[in-house]
Amino acid sequence: MKERPILMSAPMVRALLAGTKTQTRRVARLSPMHMGMALEPGEMAHGIPLKTCPYGQRGERLWVREAWRSGKLTDRFAPREMTPHVVWYEADGQAPEACSGKLRPGMFMPRWASRITLEVTGVRVERLQDISEADARAEGVEPADEPNPLRWQHYSPHGVAYAKLWDSINGPGAWDSNPFVWCVSFRRVDADQP
Repeated sequence: MKERPILMSAPMVRALLAGTKTQTRRVARLSPMHMGMALEPGEMAHGIPLKTCPYGQRGERLWVREAWRSGKLTDRFAPREMTPHVVWYEADGQAPEACSGKLRPGMFMPRWASRITLEVTGVRVERLQDISEADARAEGVEPADEPNPLRWQHYSPHGVAYAKLWDSINGPGAWDSNPFVWCVSFRRVDADQP
């Protein structure tokens, strides 16, 4: 079974662990070559071939990369040089003394250190701002508590919170650019499941 890494921030890792995050959206960056692929109807969305999703297809797995640290004695080693041992995940808060080594960004997490595996249950493409209230909730965000700050015609408390999260991750104005995004749905897989 094919596995791919996927990077998640600490708040999104906490939402995964709490079971409130069952979707993720990532900008759909495609080369012109992908746009010319000959596919059957239903395999395309907005002219984008679904088979080109870098996050996999239904039934494939994603392993979550997140910020982490280990003991101080491992600080001199690159993650690829490390063997499996105890790690601490930044999403879990203050590290104990045994794992007080340097903070390592999630993008450098080796597979053995990942604690979360996801099974892809669906892939689609849509415009970012087409997110529904239910899908915004499935992104794991807490609802906004302010009255319609973006002046949306159809106010969506989770949607507003997700728009703010998107801009915090992708930069100011990223939400307004309304890119095409991969919408990847998933379920968490227990470590003992095949």
